[in-house]
Amino acid sequence: MADVTVLDLIRGIYDYHWWANRRLFDAARALGEAAAGREVGKQFSFPTLRGMFTHIYAADWIWLERFQGRRPDRLPDERDVPGLEALRGRWDAFEVEQRAFVGGLAAADLARPVVFQSTAYPSKDGGPYRLPLGPLLQHVANHATHHRSEIATMLTMVSGSAPPTDLSLYLGIASGQGRQS
Repeated sequence: MADVTVLDLIRGIYDYHWWANRRLFDAARALGEAAAGREVGKQFSFPTLRGMFTHIYAADWIWLERFQGRRPDRLPDERDVPGLEALRGRWDAFEVEQRAFVGGLAAADLARPVVFQSTAYPSKDGGPYRLPLGPLLQHVANHATHHRSEIATMLTMVSGSAPPTDLSLYLGIASGQGRQS
């Protein structure tokens, strides 16, 4: 473990991020489009499974745009993605781009400042934020973890059970020591 770099850790957490997103998405897709579009409760960040998955995709997308120097002014939402199959298609294509970006990073990139205007949390003076790429990469994966916990609760409410997405389960599977159950 002594030879593991920060970049290795970031790449590892993204591998887990992609796996956990797909695991829960597949569980929701198995329930069908009607169940994914059913309002589960306003106590959630987004009241439907489809809305929650769209938000995770959209947040990942807007951050990658920012990391690459682009300045989108809004997140895609359910109006932009009519159903789970359409979302999966967009997400699969996006994930290829996100994987290439994360895979192409060099250690020095992690300190590179990312300048962006927040769509959710304006800065005190109304100006743009300027933060290092490394912690923002961590933020993206961490943000999705929060919403995946909401999705797991929603899936449990809708179908009685959600598949586990523990990091240790993923590590066992990825290393050939565990199985997907």
